[in-house]
This record gives sequence, C-alpha cells and structure tokens, in this order.
Amino acid sequence: MFNNPRPAQRYVSPTTNGGLVGSFVDTNPLSGSVYDDGLDPWSSAPSPAPTPIPQAPASVFSAVIADATVPSIYHRAFTAVDPSGSGETSVNALSRVLSTSSLPASTIDRIVNLVSSRPRVSKLEFFVALALVALAQSGKDISIEQVAALSSQNTLPEPTLSLDSLQPTSSILPPSVPRKNSMPPARPPLPAYSSEDPWNSNPRLPNSPPTGPGFGGISEGFPPTGSGSTLGTGLPDEWWKKQESVKVILLGQQGFILNRYMVYEVTSDRRGVPVSRRYSEFVQLWDVLFRRYPFRLFPALPPKRVGADDQFIEQRRRGLARALSFVVNHPVIKDDAILAAFLTESSFEMWRKQTAISLDEESASKRVDRVEEMSIPSDLEEKIVIVRGRIVPLIEQWQRICILAERIIKRREAAAVRVPSALRRAFLPTHFTLPTMNLPPPLSPVRSTAPSLLDSSQSMTGSLTQSVLGLTVTPTPFSDIQGDMSRLTNTLRAVIEVTETCWRGDNCELSNGVRSGLEQVAAHTQRHSEISEIRSRTLLDTTLESLKAQRDLFLATRDLFIRHDRLSIDQVERLKQRIETNSVKLDGTRAAQKENWQEEADRLTALIEKDQATIAAQLSRRVFIRACMWHELRVVLHNRENTLLSQSVQAFAREEHEYSENVANNWESLVEAVEGMPFE
Repeated sequence: MFNNPRPAQRYVSPTTNGGLVGSFVDTNPLSGSVYDDGLDPWSSAPSPAPTPIPQAPASVFSAVIADATVPSIYHRAFTAVDPSGSGETSVNALSRVLSTSSLPASTIDRIVNLVSSRPRVSKLEFFVALALVALAQSGKDISIEQVAALSSQNTLPEPTLSLDSLQPTSSILPPSVPRKNSMPPARPPLPAYSSEDPWNSNPRLPNSPPTGPGFGGISEGFPPTGSGSTLGTGLPDEWWKKQESVKVILLGQQGFILNRYMVYEVTSDRRGVPVSRRYSEFVQLWDVLFRRYPFRLFPALPPKRVGADDQFIEQRRRGLARALSFVVNHPVIKDDAILAAFLTESSFEMWRKQTAISLDEESASKRVDRVEEMSIPSDLEEKIVIVRGRIVPLIEQWQRICILAERIIKRREAAAVRVPSALRRAFLPTHFTLPTMNLPPPLSPVRSTAPSLLDSSQSMTGSLTQSVLGLTVTPTPFSDIQGDMSRLTNTLRAVIEVTETCWRGDNCELSNGVRSGLEQVAAHTQRHSEISEIRSRTLLDTTLESLKAQRDLFLATRDLFIRHDRLSIDQVERLKQRIETNSVKLDGTRAAQKENWQEEADRLTALIEKDQATIAAQLSRRVFIRACMWHELRVVLHNRENTLLSQSVQAFAREEHEYSENVANNWESLVEAVEGMPFE
C-alpha cells in the first residue's frame, strides 16, 4: 500500500508555525527530483549499487555486535581511518590498522577476508575485525561465532594496537619527477571552438584571431580570455573562484522508535559554526523559496523514501549538499533572510516560531527599472523555445554520463583481479562458494526517448566494456572476483612469512633475494592501492558531484519552464473586458440619472479604478517575469553550464595527470627495486 507510486496531486504544504501555510505553488519541492537514477522514491526496493559485489548483509554484523558495549579503542581506531565520519573505510585502511597488532600477515589476511568481500568496510565490520584481532592475540580461535558469543555476554575483547604508529596514508607522494627517456606525447590539433553568443545577441566579429590559450597549450580556435558576449556575464570577475562552499554531513538518526528522523550537519565556509538540520527543515526552506522565487532557477530537493537503505540515504545527503550549494551561490537567492537563518540559527524551528515569514512573490516588492527593461531582448520567447528544445536531450545525456562515470569510478575503486577459469574450477569450489549474480544485457545505444534513462538505471550492473566500447563479451559472474590490491598485498606478505626460512636449512641467497623482491612487490602494491583509493574517493566527491550538478542544472531549467507556463498567467485581458463593460454601464447610469444614480456611478467608478490598478500591477509583473527569465537564462544557466564545467574539466585533467604520474613513479620504483633479484 505504502510503496505503490503515488498519483500526481496538488501540493499543499503542511500548516506550520511562523506563517508557513498552504502554498499557492502546485509544485511539491520534492516532486521534480531525478534521484537514484530515476527510481520511484516511494518504492521499498533497495537501491541498486553501481557495482554490486556480494557481501554479508548488514544485519549479520548487527546481530554479531548486538547491544554490547564496544571498547573505546574500537572507536579510536575507526576514527583514525575515517576522520570525515562517513561511516565506512577502505579494506586498505583496515589492513593498515590490523598491521599495528603485530599479528602474522596470514592472520591479518584471514581476518580481512572474514569480515568483508568488498573494497569498503562498514563500521560494524571494522569492529568485528578488531574483535577477531583480540581473539588472535590471546591465542583463541578466530571466528564470527566466537565474537557473537562474547558480544552476547557483553565482553568484547580489547585488542592491542599501536595506533600512534599508524600513518594516515603513505600514498602522498612527492611532486612528480620526469621519468627517464620520457617525452611529452604529440597532441593532435583540437577542433575549433565557437565563441558565438548562444542567444545570438552578439554576432562574432569577423577576422578577429583568437589569442587565448587552449587545452594543452593549443591556442588555435579558442577565444581570448574574457571574450564573449558584450552583455557580459552579469557576475563579478572570476566569480567561479569565489563560490561559497557548503558541506552536509550525516549525523545519524534521533528520536524515539515511532518518531525517528535523520539529522544532518550543515557547514558553510562563510557563515559561522555548523548547524544541525532535519530533512523536514530542508523541505520547509524549499517551500518558502519556491513561493518567493517561482521564476528563479534552482534545483528541487531529493525526496524521502519509505524503507530507505544506507545507499539511498547517502545519495540523498549528496543531493542535499548539491541543492544547498546551488542556492547559496545564486546571485539573487543567496541574500534571502530565511536562507541565512537556515545556515546560521542554532534552532531553525525556534527561529520560525519567533519570526514572521513573508510568503509574497518576489515581484510584489521589486520593480524593473527602465534601463533593465530595455535590456530584455525582444525575441526572448524565441530564445526560450531554443532552450526548451535542448533541455530534454541534455537531461538524458547527462543522466547517462553520471551513470557511466559512477560505474567507472566504482570499478576503479574495486580494482578487482579476475581468477582464471581453470584455477577457479580447481580451487574455489573446494574452499568457499560465492553467490552467482546474473548480469543484465549491455546498455542499448543512446536514444532520444525518455525510457533510455530507465534502461540506463536498470543496466547498472552490466559490463563496462559492453556499455562503453560496444564489444560483445560473455558476462563474468562476480564469483570470479578474487580481491583487490589490498588483499593481494596481505596475501603476498603471508607468502613471505611462510618462506622466511629456506627449506634447505642453510642461508640461501637465492631464497633471500626472491623474498626481498616479493617484499618490494607487496610494499608497492599497497602504495598503489592507497593512491587508487584516494583518487577514487576524490572522483566520487568532486568529479562525479560536478557531473550530477550539471544534470541538476538542466532539471532545474525544465522545472523553471513548467512553473513559468503555469504561474505567469494573469487576468489582464479579462479585466480589460470588465472595465469596458463597467464603463458602458457608467455612461448609461450618468445619462439616465435615475434615483440614486450617483451612488451607482461611484460604485462603478471604484470598480473601474480597482481593475485599472490591478492591470497596472499585473503588467508590471509581466515585465518582472520577463526580466527574471532573461536573467536566469543569461546569467545563471549560461554561466553555470559553461564556466563551472570548464572548471571541473580542468581540475579533472590535472588530477588525472598527477594520479598517472604517481602510479608510474610507483611502478618505476618497483622496477628499480627488483632489478637485482637473483636467478641462481
């Protein structure tokens, strides 16, 4: 009953204190969100992971730990590898913590594989691993069942760890140095870049050679710095360097069993101390903004969901951060008083109770001066038609880009090594069995119809090779995945421990030399794992969020057009007809001069004057709406869809180059380290 899709209905906000009553806007602040790749937000089905990997359900480890008191060293160890409070960490970070326990590498490898088969581990999995470490240090059997038994007695063991010696990471490499015999690759000429005004209001001047730098130092075809429309950006110089940064961190659930709610910590780099906000307070803020600024461009909120899982909640947190970041950097909305209160008041609910909140539309208190009115192009409607024609395909393509980018990043993070089929037949069934997952067919080619969004979201687990390169390959079940670089490092160290003494009993130079080489391999694979982990998390937190912000921008533009079509309608023509009718009646009354005709004439005159004042106000509102639409298209949409994308692409190129240099330097260092490995 609760999880069926809800029919479309007029949105009416709940009556709250502070003057927030039913909205005149039919738009639910949550209804326009494309969230979780187009899935029904009211569905109880779990969110599909971009790269699903078999894992033990969270309930298993919840039952293992249960309500037992966790020793403080558990929390200190987890905080050391999760300073941001995300609630999870990497297998590599877990391995580094366990390595401070002085246990054999084979034991550490066994513990890591017991608690998780993913490249990331949750807080509960991390705690179970520490309990297993304590059992191993005391010489007891290491098993999940043993941890569960101790937890039921509220006697979780306390491991001995040298957390002071734990390094944050060893993947922070010195600046890259040129490698031997390395030459910069030749770069082909780049296609010409058009600097024409997208609104056709400033034709490009002929015979004006571009002089600005392009990508990679290529200047052909690129406009000079600061060139473009003579109308300007409408924003301060280098505004993209002055964006306000807002962070939204998940604090967890609060309240009683029947009234549980999620709490977020909102932090701005310009507005003082962090504040705690409920999701419902985000909705209240957006409801006010929708009513005050119906003709401004800003994204909708991600919605709620019945039975939301951890992945959905994390995606909603990121969506809230993107939406809030958009409005605090909007040239008009950023100065709104309720937005300032939302970001600064310790108790937003108390502030609303004590403050009278105006819900009047922006046009009621603002007027467009003559100069600004003359700057509105006469063909604004034609420009709006052009943008409308682009919005649907742009939403579809950016949605697809986000899906593919997230899949690529997740697969890079997993860094999976596939086991050859012969080895799998000989080894895997004997020791353990992983569940087999049937992958869906590859993504179909991009279509210009809406169902392709759904096709993309349903194909999240398809082959990356199939979706990107179009190759036909046999899907490989996830039981083929052996592990990532961190597990490979642990296994190599276990091999080194086993072969620490030559079986011949003497001091064998060959064995010692090979073992030293394997130690170098293990050290460099761990370093590569750390480099890749940091890069993958950065891609998820910056590059992918930039792509989704671009998608959200076009969704917001679509929603703006919908609001414009519905809310810009006025009664000017009807009022003009009523004035004509009342004028005829007034003339007839004055001509007839029947009894009490003066009172009737005064009444009709008052009606005519009232209608004339209303017409003047609505005509003024028409001009204001046109000015708003022109401002949002020229200043907000045009700048954000181009300038911020340029900024993201340049940052991505620099970071990928640095990452590639670090990886190459790491493997070059390995080549030099194993060069002297003996052969006899």
